[in-house]
Amino acid sequence: MAKSTNPFRYFDSSPEVIRTVVMMYVKYPLSLRNVEDLLAKRGIDICHETMRLWLNRFRPMFAAEIRRKRVHRMRAFSHWRWNLDEVYAKINGEMYCLWRAVDEEGEVLDSFASKTPDKAAALTFMKKIMKRHGRVKAITTDGLRSCKAAMNELCNTAKQEVGRWANKRVENSHLPFRRRERAWVRFRQMRTLQKFSSVHAAFHNHFNQDRHLISRKTYKAQGSAALAEWKMLAEQGSPPLPPLPLAETS
Repeated sequence: MAKSTNPFRYFDSSPEVIRTVVMMYVKYPLSLRNVEDLLAKRGIDICHETMRLWLNRFRPMFAAEIRRKRVHRMRAFSHWRWNLDEVYAKINGEMYCLWRAVDEEGEVLDSFASKTPDKAAALTFMKKIMKRHGRVKAITTDGLRSCKAAMNELCNTAKQEVGRWANKRVENSHLPFRRRERAWVRFRQMRTLQKFSSVHAAFHNHFNQDRHLISRKTYKAQGSAALAEWKMLAEQGSPPLPPLPLAETS
């Protein structure tokens, strides 16, 4: 008899409740006790420690599946511009650097945590996003010297663009990350920072609909589609991804 691949087989609660707990925690800046209180008012009695177990088990799994599907769709098209920037987080009294990259539409491409913003960290981060998302026509960075050195190492100096206000898109994308960071009351390990930033980026890309740019009707339709796709995460026997079409070239 074949072994079941259902990730919910060891849990007594229904998959719908588990997905609801994970969605409430990652989509909104709530603590586990806040989620516990909200569910209790709706007649669902679950301890916050049980929710912590669910999050540790299913949050990386859901994020990996969302990232895999979005990267598969994005690689079918050529990228116009990437915006790279670094943001700093304090861990046990020491400042650590978190590299983040977004595309021309504000989609978070990837993140990478390092102890110092040097050339080696910038080079590792750029190689990581190029391996996952392919090539790009232009890369916008700030005036950090390590970015210029890494671009020179990759022979992409002609693609680099530096301007005073040119990197506002990625700087604005730091705001949701900062709000969730305050709800977490900072970090205690660099590994936790890396894990949190990667998972948060996947969920933010999935649920972010750019509400200020579209009509209410379109916003509700896209939100319903995102919620329907969320309910299908980690389903047993989910269909494989279709083959990629040819990428657009200029």
